[in-house]
Amino acid sequence: MKVHETRSHAHMSSDEQKGNLRKHKAEGKLPEAEQSPKKAKSENESPNGSGDAASEYKDFCKAVEENLSIDQIKEVLETNGQDCSSPEETLLAQCQDLLFYGALAECPLCGGTLICDNNKRFVCGGEISEWCSCVFSTKSPPRKEEPIKLPDSVLKSAISDLLKKHQDPKTRPKRELSSDKPFAGMMISLMGRLTRTHQYWKNKVEKCGGKVSNSIKGVTCLVVSPAERERGGSSKLVEAMEQGLPVVSEAWLIDSIEKQEAQPLEAYDVVSDLSVEGKGIPWDKQDPSEEAIESLSAELKMFGKRGVYKDTKLEESGGKIFEKDGLLYNCAFSLCDLGKGRNEYCIMQLITVPESNLNMYFKRGKVGDDPNAEERLEEWEDEEDAIKEFARLFEEITGNEFEPWEREKKIQKKPHKFFPIDMDDGIDVRSGALGLRQLGVASAHCKLDSFVANFLKVLCGQEIYKYALMELGLDPPDLPMGMLTDIHLKRCEEVLLEFVEKLKATKETGQKAEAMWADFSSRWFSLMHSTRPMRLHDFNELADHAASAFETVRDINTASRLIGDMRGDTLDDPLSDRYTKLGCKISVVDKESEDYKMIVKYLETTYEPVKVSDVEYGATVVNVFAVESKAIPSLDDIKKLPNKVLLWCGSRSSNLLRHIYKGFLPAVCSLPVPGYMFGRAIVCSDAAAEAARYGFTAVDRPEGFLVLAVASLGEEVTEFTSPPEDTKALEEKKVGVKGLGRKKTEESEHFMWRDDIKVPCGRLVPSEHKDSPLEYNEYAVYDPKQTSIRFLVEVKYEEKGTEIVDVEPE
Repeated sequence: MKVHETRSHAHMSSDEQKGNLRKHKAEGKLPEAEQSPKKAKSENESPNGSGDAASEYKDFCKAVEENLSIDQIKEVLETNGQDCSSPEETLLAQCQDLLFYGALAECPLCGGTLICDNNKRFVCGGEISEWCSCVFSTKSPPRKEEPIKLPDSVLKSAISDLLKKHQDPKTRPKRELSSDKPFAGMMISLMGRLTRTHQYWKNKVEKCGGKVSNSIKGVTCLVVSPAERERGGSSKLVEAMEQGLPVVSEAWLIDSIEKQEAQPLEAYDVVSDLSVEGKGIPWDKQDPSEEAIESLSAELKMFGKRGVYKDTKLEESGGKIFEKDGLLYNCAFSLCDLGKGRNEYCIMQLITVPESNLNMYFKRGKVGDDPNAEERLEEWEDEEDAIKEFARLFEEITGNEFEPWEREKKIQKKPHKFFPIDMDDGIDVRSGALGLRQLGVASAHCKLDSFVANFLKVLCGQEIYKYALMELGLDPPDLPMGMLTDIHLKRCEEVLLEFVEKLKATKETGQKAEAMWADFSSRWFSLMHSTRPMRLHDFNELADHAASAFETVRDINTASRLIGDMRGDTLDDPLSDRYTKLGCKISVVDKESEDYKMIVKYLETTYEPVKVSDVEYGATVVNVFAVESKAIPSLDDIKKLPNKVLLWCGSRSSNLLRHIYKGFLPAVCSLPVPGYMFGRAIVCSDAAAEAARYGFTAVDRPEGFLVLAVASLGEEVTEFTSPPEDTKALEEKKVGVKGLGRKKTEESEHFMWRDDIKVPCGRLVPSEHKDSPLEYNEYAVYDPKQTSIRFLVEVKYEEKGTEIVDVEPE
């Protein structure tokens, strides 16, 4: 075996996740990152009560440290049912706490062992499930209401009388950790000319629980002016960089004091790119908008099951994934444990290269922290030995055997182990679709109508899919989330549906409810590998970041299979080829036609501006495309059904190709929020304003699409002003449903189209249903055969007060 290259092995587990406030996505309250910087040695937290109690505890701790050996300390902990696996320094603190305040009880959530975390809080070291570590946390832990058990060796020690005083639970003081100061236990060094004097910052740091040192020995970080970077820095800066100490800007002090919590050091780094290893800032420590830009610009490194990982550079030499006996030796894994703040990935490949030995590639790291990933590329002379090592690594990573997984997809998730991301044999659309440089050539050589060619250019380009996954935080460059097997997608759907049912039945509150959400979130973001996972908290977040995200990933996977590989020569008209595969007819609607005028009127009448921050965006029709697809009921077929209405449907651009190719699919689950409150239904609206919320892309990408479809509501329509309790009955009966919103279209202005299809086009006016959870009316049907997509309306969103000039293709 020959090792070609090795990078850093300094692999660290991630901190608590910051909120996933991705660019142009709705906000949600999310768990913030917790920094665990290197700290100077600090005293134990004083118990509540008088200063005498604090002094007594301090003296007590000193006596225990001086008179009990480490073996006696372990014996005390074991005798009282406490964990003894921590480092000696931690065991001493555990023992001191136990002997003075009493033995800690089991975790009320999982029955695990409670430990004191850096004198900040008591946390649990157990697991909620095989997917998630326990999230229990408290400053006032439960304790056993029983006398402390003292081993014989301790009873014979010099402090036995002192210890006996605290055996009785009735006489013990209660320990409750006080709120932390932001720099508690930290040693900070200052350097250079800051905006405030060093003395000013020394006073501030000390008031906030920290200390200031003139040297860098044993410090948490070095605070410098960004100007030091340009000057090259002093010997102090060079020494700090050589020792790998964090070097941060003054803003870290300012923000930590303002937020009353030490902020992540990595986010304020000023010299990481100057260091020898060239370490950048991990994505989870960056501002979400900065992280989004970085992930969007990152190249996808593995396009699917046969994709050789780009960092190996072996594809350039003709490298291919090794295949034997029907097995492809290429695996990707994900591990998201929000209880421990872990979000990691792993790649394993066996790669054949012409006129060379078999190569094994292994990479494991924290998502978004590529420079610190463990990575190795090894050359193996013996094929069987390489296969055995691959299988051994698979078992080490997952706790399962390789062949049962690869052949039958049999696997059991094990605690703290990775779970496979089941890649399919194809090309992720982020790699296989048209790149920016190919778009113009592809449309120029297309034999289709120029308007249709430009429309297809959008649907067959990488951009809309990259942006959609970026906005959802599902765009890791290392794993092909756009090329997953149907089995993996089905597993995701089952996990979501199981949790939805559990959530509706549960009566848990407080930390038990938090544990339930954390367990699901860890499971979900292990299966739906994310650049910025979060602990979901409510139905709205579940809809946005699980249900809607799943539907988008599912539809993008369909697009990947249809688009395939368009990376080659575009002179052979790949757009016409994909148009043929779509099995549909798309034509541009004449702007002088009655249909076009009707659609423009319908949009303008039922539209209200999309609001982003304090800016409102109007919508202008650019083009309208008529659609006839083999997968969708024709207009003649739908006209045979009763009670037909022309309605708006909102959709991301990334989902459109699937809608045209296979028709609408019902919502993946039932949730008491707009879009999902009627269960597994196809939901439309009579207000373009409602559809625009889904079709709106982003301020810097103003183009989008709205869908107009004819829906047959059936002979009877059931109306609701609140989420129905039993959506399964509606799904089974396949009845038409109308959700009454707080606004409705003026009925006197409605008209008919194509003889008997109602167009509910009218001014939006307040309805009598002021307490409805819906802003606009929603219509739901449960059978895809009751809907027929008729038009795709290309719109351009514009800031109110600005003028958009249309440029028509030549």
